[in-house]
Formats: sequence, structure tokens, C-alpha cells
Amino acid sequence: MKTFTMPGTDILAPNVVLGMMRIADKSDDEVKELVRVARDSGIDFIDHADIYGNERNGCERRFAEALQLTPAQRDEITIQTKTGIREGYFDFSYEHILESVDESLAALQTDRIDILLLHRPDALVEPEEVARAFDELETSGKVRAFGVSNHTPRQIDLLKKYVRQPIVANQLQLSITHAPIIAQGVAANMLAEQQSITLDGGGIVDYCRLNDITIQAWSPFQAGFFTGVFLGSPDYAELNAVIDRLAATYDVPAIAIATAWITRHPAEMQVVLGTTSPDRVAAAALGSDLPLTRPEWYELFRAAGHLLP
Repeated sequence: MKTFTMPGTDILAPNVVLGMMRIADKSDDEVKELVRVARDSGIDFIDHADIYGNERNGCERRFAEALQLTPAQRDEITIQTKTGIREGYFDFSYEHILESVDESLAALQTDRIDILLLHRPDALVEPEEVARAFDELETSGKVRAFGVSNHTPRQIDLLKKYVRQPIVANQLQLSITHAPIIAQGVAANMLAEQQSITLDGGGIVDYCRLNDITIQAWSPFQAGFFTGVFLGSPDYAELNAVIDRLAATYDVPAIAIATAWITRHPAEMQVVLGTTSPDRVAAAALGSDLPLTRPEWYELFRAAGHLLP
């Protein structure tokens, strides 16, 4: 498993992350086995959010209740969670950020969150209030580092005008087939080409690289916005043919090639796995440091339907 020190932190992180979005209905043994296989694969970074589960903090609570981590076991893993989404609206207010962190700490049965992300951009954000909340959480030791999710460059710049802590991560949707944050730059300034249209406010991948922000790719195997996976889908026959050929070449499962397409990018991105299948976690982890060549990476890019001028 490839690891790196996340810029702005002292956190040594793997480039594959175990997401906890779908564990609400899993038994203790199922959660334990999922985490055990992830740990055996080199994944010691766990991604949560306060809204994951059948009720608020549901997956955070299920995780903690199933594992019953000792202090020493807690120290061995990085726990990341998110705040800001409420029923029917988004909320980056000072009061909500502090309240939600306390709720997450209680649900996770821990004394600190390693990384806290602002989940979805709040149109009514008052960055001074975010900064006040971050300062209080850092001073109290409740949160070690801070980041965002689904944010554009300008939204991050607005936060950075007031927030003194580094923004260390930005969690963004990215897969071979859902790759506008990468594909746009390849076809930039091409009149009448849909791919050339900027959807993220101006080059979020380059922005994150310039500002030492780690991109965390969510839904790395989804064809689109929760429209089903592309792996094995007849809708992506050409792409799957290339994936299967490369999987045979490298002697890994197909899902490892899909992982490697993201981890091969020099931005040192993290792949956030959403599966609850231990076998799929172990298979995906094999793509962590798989050395796809430039021709192979671009062949996958083209086979996914992206324009290469």
C-alpha cells in the first residue's frame, strides 16, 4: 500500500481509504471483518460523515459499537468525518459545526477527530463563523486537521481568507467515467465541445496541487452520480475490455485497474472505497501502487469516452 504524509498534517495516510457510508445495517462481525481486511491490506484511514446511516450519526455509532476500540487501537487509525448537511439544507454555522462534532465524537466513542471535512458547500456560508469554529475545535483538541468536500477553488479561497488552519483535503467525485475535473483540462478551450466546459469553478485538480490539498476520490467505480458501477457494465463494453486486458497483464482484479487509474495521477489522490465487501476492498487495494504507464492511463481515458484532441 502506497502511503504519503498529507500536506499540512503529520498524518501518514494510505492512498486508499475505507468509506463507512453503507455499514448501518451490518452486524458487528461484518463490520469487524470489513475493517480487518482493510487493515490487512494496508488501509488504516476510515471515512465517515454525520449523515451516513438510517439516522444521524448512524454509521459512526455502528462503527464504534462493533469495534469497541481500545485507546491503543484508536491510535493506529485515522478517522475522518464530515459535517454541514442537515435535513433539507446545508449549515456551516458556528453553532452547528461545534454541535455536530460533539455528536460525532460521542457516536464514534473517541476524544478526537483526525480530519473534519465541510461536506457540501453552504450557499449561506459565513467564513468568519467557520474560522471561529475551527479555532475552537483545534484549541480544544477535538479536531486535528480540517478540509472540505465538493468545493470549488473560489469556495476554498473564500474560506482561506478567514480560516488560519490549512485546508488539507477536498473530497470530490471521480472515476474513469465520471472525470470532468480531469477531462476538462485535456480539452480546454475547444469550442462546442461539452468536455471543455469548466464545471468546478476553474481547474480544481490543478488548484489542489498548487495549494497542497489532497483530493479524495469518492464513488471511484460509479459510472455517474450514483447511476451504477461501470465495471462489468454492458454500457461500457470498450472500457471493460481494456480494463480486463490490463488486469490480465498485471495479474490483478479489474477493480484494481479502476483504482490504479486514480492513484496513478501525480496529484497523490486518495481513493475512497464505498463497498462493504471485504473481498472487493482487498481487490481494490491492489491498485494502490500499480504502475500504469502513460499509454495505458490514456487508453483507459479514451475508452471511457473522453475526448483526446
